[in-house]
Amino acid sequence: MSSRLLVDLFVEDRAHEQFLTPLLARVAREEGAEVDVRVRSARGGHGRAVEEFKLYQNVVEKGAAGSPDPDLLIVAIDGNCTSVARKRTEIQDVAKPVFRHRLIVACPDPHIERWYLGDPESFRSVVGHRPAPGRKKCVRDHYKSLLSKAVRQARHPATLGGIEFARELVDAMDLYRAGRIDHSLKVFVDELRAGFRDRRPAGGATAP
Repeated sequence: MSSRLLVDLFVEDRAHEQFLTPLLARVAREEGAEVDVRVRSARGGHGRAVEEFKLYQNVVEKGAAGSPDPDLLIVAIDGNCTSVARKRTEIQDVAKPVFRHRLIVACPDPHIERWYLGDPESFRSVVGHRPAPGRKKCVRDHYKSLLSKAVRQARHPATLGGIEFARELVDAMDLYRAGRIDHSLKVFVDELRAGFRDRRPAGGATAP
């Protein structure tokens, strides 16, 4: 098997796409593989991502996709102040049996912008200001506002609300430290590592 893995990604919006695409590449690299990521849904919010995932499964199952089957499927939806376990179950329940062994659910709790702020020290090294995300707070747009504010306080024009720093933040982030701060990020990274390890070519070495 080639060391390149094919991953299909379903996300709610651009903030998810910009953060998760480099995160997939980084974790794969650390696990001795490389990935090709196909973004299948990146607009329209939670409902659209779930519907696209359902439609996609029907198309692939019928052999009408016209492209190779993926090694992994990643579906990312925000917790939105609901039980993370409930959100994960929502996705797992719509996954057909043939796809379940390839499915990994990313569920930022409560919103993806908290993952951007997950390691304040590396955030400061990249952006120039140390944010203070504090304890988890379930308020709509709270972390989106914190992210944009942190970028402005570092005297950058927040043209995209901070997501323009996604790749640099992912590359600089101490994932262990961030996982201790945000449990939902730790769960996703751990499951992603396990998924890549299960599909890593025999004899493949883990990157230091």
